[in-house]
Amino acid sequence: MPHSADFSNIHNILCPKGDDGPGNTWLARDGAGAQINIDTFKPLSTAGLRLGNTHVDGRGTKTFCAASRPDNTPLTLTYVDPATGETHTCSKECPLSSDEGVPYQDYLFADGPLENTGIIITLRAFSGKGPGLHLLQLLSDGAFASAVPDENTASCFAPGASSVKVTGSWATQDVPTDIPGTTEEVRTQNVRVGTPSADAPSVEFDAYVSASGNYDVFLLVPGCNNMQDCGSRTSVKLVVSPGGGLPDHETTVSQQVNDNARQQIYSGPLVPAEPDFTIKVTMTLADQPTGSGQGGQFHLVADRVQFVLKSDITGGTGANGTVSVPGKSQQSFGFFEWPLSSSNATPDDKGLLPNNTITSLDGAGFNLTTALGASTGSSAIRASVQHSSGKLFLAGNFTLPTGPANIVAFDGTNLVALANNGLNGGVSSLLLDGDTLFIGGAFSDTSATSGNGKFNNVVAYNVASNTWVALDSGVNGAVTSLAISGDGDAKKLFVTGSFSRLSATGTPVGGFAVWDTSKSTWVPSGGFIVGSMTLVNTDASYVAGNVVRSAQFGADGFVMLANGKDGQPMLQPLGVSLEDVAPTQAPAASRKRSWFPAILPSIFSRQDNPATPAALPGNPPAPAPAVLAGAFWTNVSTGGEMAIFGGNFSFPAPGGGTTGGVAIYDANKGTLTPLQGPAIDGTVLSLLVVGDLLFVGGEFTLEGAQANGFAIYDLQAQAWQTSIAALQPNDGSQVVVRSLSNPPTQKEIIIVAGSFKTAGSLPCQGICEWNTQEKQWHTLGNGIKGEVSSIVYAGDKRDTMLVGGSIVLSDGTASNVASYSVPNTTWTAVGGGQGIPGPVTALEVNNANVSSIFAAGKATDGSSAFLLHYDGSSWKPISTSFSADSTVAQLSMVPLSDTHPENDVIQQDRMLWIAGAMTSSSFGNASSVLFDGANYYPYLSTTSADGGPGFVSSLFHSFSTFNFNQRKFLATGIVILISIAIAAGIVFLLALIGILWTLFARRDDNSNLGYPVDDDDSSSVHRPSSLLAHINEATRKTILGVDDDPFSGGEKAAAAAGVGAMAAHHHGSEEDDYQDDDGYRRAETPAVAGDFTDDSNRPAHARYSFEGTGAGELPVSAGTQLVVLDDRDPAWWYVRDANTGQEGVVPAAYIF
Repeated sequence: MPHSADFSNIHNILCPKGDDGPGNTWLARDGAGAQINIDTFKPLSTAGLRLGNTHVDGRGTKTFCAASRPDNTPLTLTYVDPATGETHTCSKECPLSSDEGVPYQDYLFADGPLENTGIIITLRAFSGKGPGLHLLQLLSDGAFASAVPDENTASCFAPGASSVKVTGSWATQDVPTDIPGTTEEVRTQNVRVGTPSADAPSVEFDAYVSASGNYDVFLLVPGCNNMQDCGSRTSVKLVVSPGGGLPDHETTVSQQVNDNARQQIYSGPLVPAEPDFTIKVTMTLADQPTGSGQGGQFHLVADRVQFVLKSDITGGTGANGTVSVPGKSQQSFGFFEWPLSSSNATPDDKGLLPNNTITSLDGAGFNLTTALGASTGSSAIRASVQHSSGKLFLAGNFTLPTGPANIVAFDGTNLVALANNGLNGGVSSLLLDGDTLFIGGAFSDTSATSGNGKFNNVVAYNVASNTWVALDSGVNGAVTSLAISGDGDAKKLFVTGSFSRLSATGTPVGGFAVWDTSKSTWVPSGGFIVGSMTLVNTDASYVAGNVVRSAQFGADGFVMLANGKDGQPMLQPLGVSLEDVAPTQAPAASRKRSWFPAILPSIFSRQDNPATPAALPGNPPAPAPAVLAGAFWTNVSTGGEMAIFGGNFSFPAPGGGTTGGVAIYDANKGTLTPLQGPAIDGTVLSLLVVGDLLFVGGEFTLEGAQANGFAIYDLQAQAWQTSIAALQPNDGSQVVVRSLSNPPTQKEIIIVAGSFKTAGSLPCQGICEWNTQEKQWHTLGNGIKGEVSSIVYAGDKRDTMLVGGSIVLSDGTASNVASYSVPNTTWTAVGGGQGIPGPVTALEVNNANVSSIFAAGKATDGSSAFLLHYDGSSWKPISTSFSADSTVAQLSMVPLSDTHPENDVIQQDRMLWIAGAMTSSSFGNASSVLFDGANYYPYLSTTSADGGPGFVSSLFHSFSTFNFNQRKFLATGIVILISIAIAAGIVFLLALIGILWTLFARRDDNSNLGYPVDDDDSSSVHRPSSLLAHINEATRKTILGVDDDPFSGGEKAAAAAGVGAMAAHHHGSEEDDYQDDDGYRRAETPAVAGDFTDDSNRPAHARYSFEGTGAGELPVSAGTQLVVLDDRDPAWWYVRDANTGQEGVVPAAYIF
């Protein structure tokens, strides 16, 4: 081994005393792997491995595997990938991070803790000249204290070891274990039968326990069969002293066990005493010993005591608060009233308060302490509010022994249960409006399940009648804050939190929902937001949080584009909601799916045989609710014009239940009406109305009919036509109808196009005509091969049909845009079939001019998206900055109110509307772009319900063609509907506002765009002003992606304000971190706030996963690599996710 002694001693990595380097690192020989054998030849209780990589001279370990001793069984390990935060398993090639910011990784045994004698670690792949390690530790299954003094050794970085004290004459004895060939040392003592417990010999285990927490404590008892003393065994008394002023816990355990046993002796909080951090457990003869002994003697056995941490207690006994009075302290859990106005009260939160400052409401905290007892565990009071009657409501996470859970009232003397014993989940927010108490949190019903599951995360309680009132069915995620705004009939309840939809309807609400208290219904919020939100001020003008995406408008699937001020176009969401719940008539699985077009495996493979066209590329997925097609129908019986929507959605049916796929929208009434008869099972992609007949195309079936992707509905008779020969799919695929059209010169003909092979038994691939009078299918000339995506009509009489897709003509000519002459029934390849690099997804003709055609699609190999123009002689590529994953779903020529500069491609009075999902290096994501022949103008940006980019499927209008005589963009009375493929928020790109707080100006349009900064507050919910400044910075960067501060320097000054208000959660000194100077911690030691200096940009990792549902909080997964930006607050640190760049606050105890 060509290394100095500084790197050759493997013992250096068991407890390294410094950074990776000489004396603290072990390097294997050059050019080969290595095997490390760890064998104690006696039983161990191990839960996993902790390994830290070396980076000396570019060396390091890439992968390893492990096996258990003494049987050499290969081990399967679980670990958290520090780069992604995801949990993985491995066995043969377990990766070890080479990131210098990751000090170590923990690998736990997938099958749980093991009883073994050691581990074999084989270092396999390596970087540099060879493998090596900086840290190697076995993780124990808890902390242990042994009755044998020599077995109590100090763990790495611990201040001391467990110890043992005995009374009497205890002997050491080797006994066999369950692992063949091994023994362990225990201590034994004979006791005369009849000896009182107080006079019997005893063992006192002073166990080192690294941190306060909730523990399970076990006594390990060797089996009497191995020790051959079954006749003399008896029972023993165990006394556990939990510390922290908690009473001793006494239990009796039988040692009359044949085999080795693990007997639980305690479960609950432990608060180890400083500075040794020990917990005392005493074992002696039971008060009423069992058995009769042997030879007049009992045989006592003392082995080990095990401590298994179940959950952390941050801050020790001081976390829930103590009220101090002269001469004694009285424990007050969760609630304390501080009368600051009292002349006897000193405004000093670190001093003692005299008895005369205790108020009647303080009795609530005292009563909670009495009711909960010593085992408060994870219980907490998170919200309180007082009714005008004087009754105090307290809510949070707790269950009283008498039954009330998570919310309770205090009448000045006693705790009083609410109806049905409260709620079945935690409460985070309370808001009182008269006699109505609004409650938000993470629950679904009362404790007695009296609400039929309709109290999802937000509910009301009538204080006068003591009854619960559902808010419809609530929302689908946890609620963090509530606020009331307005008066009388205009009063609204604002609800924020980590939810995305209304539970009853599935309507996207993105963390911000509004309840109309007078109408008892959910109403639109006026905007669109995706994120985990909280209300900043009481009138709900400002909402803050982890904003994923925000937009000016919110809509379910479709919006109206109409004339606005001075003839400018404006967007108007329509007053109905679509859902993503399944209709009752169809299987749920078929309605909740996302729609993906049927795509063959060769979707982007280049075809060697031109007679076999490539498959069409698919549109982006459209999870419900999605509107994908639309048409207009004039109801002659009423004289009103109706819009008909099709897609992947459902909505409540008038008679109960749900229906979907197609809906008739009455703009005058603001209502949706379903089609009568069976519901469509699948997705609708195209609609066409001719007279009173509605033609429906897509990927669906219809119960009771032969429909397969195509169906006809009589709008006047309100019935489906059933005598239609069904379309049949291509081999290995499904029928998909993408286009339905009516040739202007053939009123009785419907052109049906998409992906199919035959119509009934008629060969009719990709495109077929349906004669409405004959009710028969016919081929178009000699037909084509392939798939069709789009059809437009051209020529003076519009008797030339232009067809786009992936097409091969009957003579073998590959032509992804083909022309069909209606009078002559002949097919021609547009441009001779040359110049189109792949399948066409969208097609448009400029004002019926056959010498000006636009086509969009993707290259056959999927490497690029394209836009082409045909000028009458050949196809010319149009330069775009669209990325390869861009999808164009529709092209449409639209008129302008003003002219654009002249060019040879598009006339000055019009533009090409490009719809779909486009990504550009010049303008980012857009769902609609306008092209004037030379330049691209992003027009609409849409957002999906989860905050991702949206997708515009189509623009459809109430007239057959645009008139390009120059006029205002939208003439009076003309309506255009934009079909949004995903329930989306819509925003004009130029109207994005770069501010942190999403402003909802509900009283006027001139609200101040600044934001308030709360005074420092001592609660964990309202954070100090410095943290608010950090929350501001985190969210502002999320929205803008920039570091420039758009505000004045006042906020930066606020960021430097004191943060001592949070210190009430931590009562120890800075030595309370239970950590050695090198920064390593024991596996069972929770991190404690305040243990680092204020270093800038210090690397760290998440010890535990944190949901981050509150305002400005950063959600992280265990193992996530972080950068600590500010650790001055002892309870919350401001950090950046090193992988995503997102910033926010995380509990300090969750970071190491």
